[in-house]
Amino acid sequence: MSQKAKNPAYPFSSGGWGSLKSVATILAQEKVPLKDSAILLKQNKPDGFMCVSCSWAKPANPHTFEFCESGAKATAWDTTKKRMTPAFFELHTVRSLLNWHDHDLEEAGRLTAPMRYDSASDKYVEVSWEQAFAEIGNELNQLDPRGVVFYTSGRASLETAYMYQLFARMYGCNNLPDSSNMCHESSSVGLKEAIGVGVGTITLEDFDKTDLMFFFGQNVGTNSPRMLHQLQDARKRGVPIVTFNPLREPGLVSFANPQSPVQMLTPAQTQISTQYHQVKTGGDTAAILGICKAVIEADDRAKSQGTARMIDVTFIEQHTVGFDEFAACARITEWNAIEQASGLTRAALTEAANEYMKAKAVMAHYGMGLTQHRLGVQNVRMLCNLLLLRGNVGKPGAGPSPIRGHSNVQGQRTVGITEKPELAPLDQLAEQFSFEPPRDKGMNTVEAFEAMVEGKVKAVFNLGGNLVRAVPDRSQIEPAWAGLRLTVNVATKLNRSHLVHGEVSYVLPCLSRIEYHRTPLGDQAVAMEDSTGCMHGSRGVTEPASEKARTEQFIVAGIAKATLGTRSTVEWDSWRDDYSVVRNEIAKTYPEIFHDFNERMWQPGGFHRPLPARERVWETKSGKAEFKAPESLGEDPDMPENAPNALRLMTLRSDSQFNTTIYNIEDRFRGVKDTRMVILMNKADIEKHALRDGDHVTLQTVADDGIDRRLPGLKVMAYDIPQGCIGGYYPECNVLLPLWHYAKESKVPAAKSIPVRIVR
Repeated sequence: MSQKAKNPAYPFSSGGWGSLKSVATILAQEKVPLKDSAILLKQNKPDGFMCVSCSWAKPANPHTFEFCESGAKATAWDTTKKRMTPAFFELHTVRSLLNWHDHDLEEAGRLTAPMRYDSASDKYVEVSWEQAFAEIGNELNQLDPRGVVFYTSGRASLETAYMYQLFARMYGCNNLPDSSNMCHESSSVGLKEAIGVGVGTITLEDFDKTDLMFFFGQNVGTNSPRMLHQLQDARKRGVPIVTFNPLREPGLVSFANPQSPVQMLTPAQTQISTQYHQVKTGGDTAAILGICKAVIEADDRAKSQGTARMIDVTFIEQHTVGFDEFAACARITEWNAIEQASGLTRAALTEAANEYMKAKAVMAHYGMGLTQHRLGVQNVRMLCNLLLLRGNVGKPGAGPSPIRGHSNVQGQRTVGITEKPELAPLDQLAEQFSFEPPRDKGMNTVEAFEAMVEGKVKAVFNLGGNLVRAVPDRSQIEPAWAGLRLTVNVATKLNRSHLVHGEVSYVLPCLSRIEYHRTPLGDQAVAMEDSTGCMHGSRGVTEPASEKARTEQFIVAGIAKATLGTRSTVEWDSWRDDYSVVRNEIAKTYPEIFHDFNERMWQPGGFHRPLPARERVWETKSGKAEFKAPESLGEDPDMPENAPNALRLMTLRSDSQFNTTIYNIEDRFRGVKDTRMVILMNKADIEKHALRDGDHVTLQTVADDGIDRRLPGLKVMAYDIPQGCIGGYYPECNVLLPLWHYAKESKVPAAKSIPVRIVR
C-alpha cells in the first residue's frame, strides 16, 4: 500500500531547481544585492544569526548552505532595500491602506521611524522616541492593568521576552498571550499531562538512532524545510517514514537536495514517505487508535500463543498508568467505526502498525494538523499513547516531536511568557526584583479577544505579529479592536493590525536580529530556543534598515521605564545597553536551564534544556507516564451530523508564506496561481454540489449562534483531498472560524476543521 505517486498539482520533488529559482526570485524582488545575499551563508551558523523563520534545530556541524527556501525568503523579507518612510504615510490615509492586500502592505518595505496615529488627518505621523515612550507610559498608567494585553508573536529573543514578561508583571497583570496559544498550546497541555514536560523530547542526535518516523498533520516542505536534510539522511539509512496527512504534500513525498550535485543534475531524488495515508480532516484520533488497536490485538495473540510480546510490558508496568483502561477502549472500538472516522481502511492502518511493531526506536513528528481541533489535546494524548505502547519515550531515537513555528516561540515560554501564573516562577521573580507579582490567571489569546468583544480589554501591546489577521472571527474582532483606547505595535513592517487601530495608536520600528544591535557598550548578541529545546546565540550581520529604528530591547526598556518609574527596581537602561546583564538575570531566575548562560550560548549546536522525560522521570500528577482513552473518535464535536452538504474546511499555508506573512500570492506546490482565494475540493464533492472546476462560490460557517459568517469569491479547484473535506488559505479563511470553536482544554482555535457549507 506504499504510495509513491506525485502530487499532480506539482509533479516534482520539493527542493531542487524550483527551490533555487524561488530564492533567486525573492532576492531580486526585495532588491537584495548579490553581495548582501552572501549573508545567507551566516544563517543558522554558530557564529552567525539564527533564522527569523521557523524554529527547527540548528546543527553543531552545519551544511555550507544551512538555510532553506522559506528561511531565505524570511531573510530577504527582513533585509529588503525597500523602505516605508514618514513620507509614505504623508501620501496615504489609514482608510486607504486598509484596502491594500496583506502582501502589498509588507512588500512596501521596512518601517523607518516611530509613528503615532493622528485622527484629524487619518494618517500616521512621525514622533520622537522620547515622546512615544512618555505618551504610552502615561496612557498605561491611566488604565486598569487587568484590561491590558501584552502579546508576543514568537520572534522576540529570549532577552526581550524575559524583559517583556517582567514589565507586564511589574505593571500588574499576567495577560501574556502569545502565538503558542494559536498553535501548539494543545501540545503544552497534552504532553505535560502525559509525560510531564510540555515540549518535545527529541534532539538532532536522535535522528541517527531512530529506525522509524511517523508524521501527523505537518507539512515539512513548507513549514520546516531544513528538516528534510535529516529526513533524507534517515531514508538513506533505510528508515521508514509513515505519513498521515489529508493532502499529498510534495515535501512529504520526495526531496531533491539543492546541495547535492547528483540530485540537481540528474533525475535523482529521495523518496521521503514510505507509506502515505490521506486521513480525513479530523480523523487522526481514529487513525492512531486504529494503529494502537492493531498492536494490542497482535499482542493479545502473542500472549495467548506464548510468543514475543508486541508491547513493552516492562516499560508499561514500571513507568506508566492507565494502560488497562486504554487497551480496553482499543479492543472494544469496532474497526468499521475507526474506518468511518479516519477515512482509512483497516488494511492501511494495520500496515502502519506492522511497521511500528518492527521498529525499536520511533519518533513521531506532528504539527497543527493535530493541535488545531476541538479535541486537539486528545490528539496529542493519543500520539503519546501510541509511543508509550512500545516504550518510545525516554530512549535514544524515540519520542514525541511537535514541530513549532516561529523561531523562538518555544523559548519565550521558557523565560516566562505565559498567562498561567503556575507556570511562571513568581516567588523567584518577587525575591529577585523586590515586587509582588500578580497571582491571578491572565488571558490567553482567545480569552483576550472574548474580553475585547465584551469591552473589558482597553489596550493591546503587540510585540511583533499581525494579531488582527491571525485570530478567528475577524468580522467580530476588528470592530472590537478599533474600539480600544490604546494599541502599541512593535514591528519591522506595516500590517493590518496597525491599521485597525485604537483611539491612541503607535507603530514602533524595531530591528531584526539579522541586523547589528549597536549600543553604547558595543555590538550585542541575542539568544533563542529551537524546537528541540536547544539554546543558541545569534549575532547581527548587516546594517540596520534605518538610523531611527531601535532594538526590541530598547523599546521594551523605554516603555517599561516610562510606565513604572520608581515602582521598578530594574535598571532598564543597563538592560537596554548590555544584553549580558539580562542573561545573568535569566540565569538567576532559571538556574537549572540557564546557568552560565553567557558562556554556553555560543556552544555549537546549542545547549539543551533539561527534559526529565528523556530520563524517564515523569513530572505528572501520578508520577508516571499516563495513558488516556479518547472520549470520542471524532476530533470536532461541533461538526453537525445532520447539516445538509456540510464540509470540513481546513486552513492551509502556502509555500510562499510564513504564518500571516505572505511573500507571494502563488502556491507552486499546489498549482495555485494569481490568487489565494481558492478552495481545494475533491472531484466527487464538486460533482455532488453541481459545480465545475473553476467556479466561484461563497462559503458559510455552519453554526447556530446568530452570526452569519461568509467568505465570497472563492474559486473551486479540484484537488486530491478526502471526500467531505476542503482546504482554504489562512488567514483569509479566518473570517469563517468562530471564536468559540477552539480546543477544549487548550483554547487553540480549531482551524483545521471548520464546519461550512457552499451557498450560492
